[in-house]
Amino acid sequence: MSFSDTLARLKARHLELNDILAGELPTSDFVKFSKEYSDLTPLVAKINDLDQAKDELVSLAALMQDNSDPEMRDMAEAEFHELKAKLPELERALQIELLPKDAADEKNAILEVRAGTGGEEAALFAATLLRMYQRYADIHGWRFEVMEVSDTGLGGIKEATAAIQGQNVFARLKFESGVHRVQRVPETEASGRIHTSAATVAVLPEAEEVDIQIEEKDLRIDVFRSSGPGGQSVNTTDSAVRITHLPTGLVVSQQDEKSQHKNKAKALRVLRARLYDLERQKIDNERAASRKNQVGSGDRSERIRTFNFPQGRVTDHRVNLTLYKIDKIVSGEALDEIIEVLIAEDQAARLADVD
Repeated sequence: MSFSDTLARLKARHLELNDILAGELPTSDFVKFSKEYSDLTPLVAKINDLDQAKDELVSLAALMQDNSDPEMRDMAEAEFHELKAKLPELERALQIELLPKDAADEKNAILEVRAGTGGEEAALFAATLLRMYQRYADIHGWRFEVMEVSDTGLGGIKEATAAIQGQNVFARLKFESGVHRVQRVPETEASGRIHTSAATVAVLPEAEEVDIQIEEKDLRIDVFRSSGPGGQSVNTTDSAVRITHLPTGLVVSQQDEKSQHKNKAKALRVLRARLYDLERQKIDNERAASRKNQVGSGDRSERIRTFNFPQGRVTDHRVNLTLYKIDKIVSGEALDEIIEVLIAEDQAARLADVD
C-alpha cells in the first residue's frame, strides 16, 4: 500500500469511527472505539494539513499562469516555492507518526543507578546522576519516588532505585540506559589529577500485573532486619525483604520501609519491571539480529556518555554530540537537548528501515 493510500485509509477510518460513536453502543465498545478515534484525531489533522497544502499548490500554480496581473503572479510564485519547500517536512512528520509505536513508551519507569569503577568518586557521581534525573522529573512535572538507596555515608551512593510516574516517562528516558563516565578532579585529590570513574544507569518500563504475571511458586522470599550504612541497625524487626525469582535467578531487595508488606510490594514492582525488560530485550534482539540501532544497542555494558567537568562538556558517544553546558545538564535543565537528538536519531533509523 502506497503512502497516499495509507493516508486515505486513515481518513476514511476516522470518519467511520465518527459515525459509529454517534450511534448506540455497549459501554465496552464505546470505550474501545473512543480511544481509537482519539488516537487517530491528531494524525488526521496532520493529514488534512498536508492535503490542504497540496490543494493550495494547485491553486497557486494556476495563478502563476495568469499573465493579466504580473504583481499577483509574482506573489503566487513566491508562495508556491515557499509552500513546496514545506511539503517534505509535513510528509516526514506524518511518516514518523505512522512508525510502529513502542508499547512501553507511555509507561512509567523504574530507574536504577549504580556506582561502577572508581571507588568513592564513582559513588559521588552516581549520586549526581540520581539528583539529575530527580530534577529532570521535577521539570517535566513527573512524580519521582526513591524506593531504595544504599549510601556510602560520605555523600555518595552504591546503588539506588527510583520509580518515576508521569506522561511519556519511558519514551523520554529509555536511551539513558548504559555506562555514564565522569572525568573530574576529586575534592580529596591534593595533586589535582583528573580521575575517570563510571556509573551505570538502567531505565526499565514499569510493568503492570496484566503485562507480567508472577507465580508465587516461582518466588523465594527471605526476610531480614534492615541496616544502615556500615551495618548499623535501623530496625529491630524482620521488615526487609529479599525476593528471588527462581526461573530467572533475578534478586530484588527492599528495606526502606518499616513495614514488611510495603517492602514486599515495592520489591515486586521492581521485579516485575526487570522481568518485563528481559522479555522486551529478547524480542528486540530477535528483531535487530541483522543490524545495530543507530543510537546504540542499549546494552548496559556500553559506554554511552562522558561528563568532563574540567572542560565543562558532556559528550554522548552514540550520536557524537558534545555540549559545553555541563552545569545545566547536571541540573536537568538541558538534558532534553541530548534526549531530543537521541529520539530523532532513533526515528531516522526506523524510517530508513521502512524505506
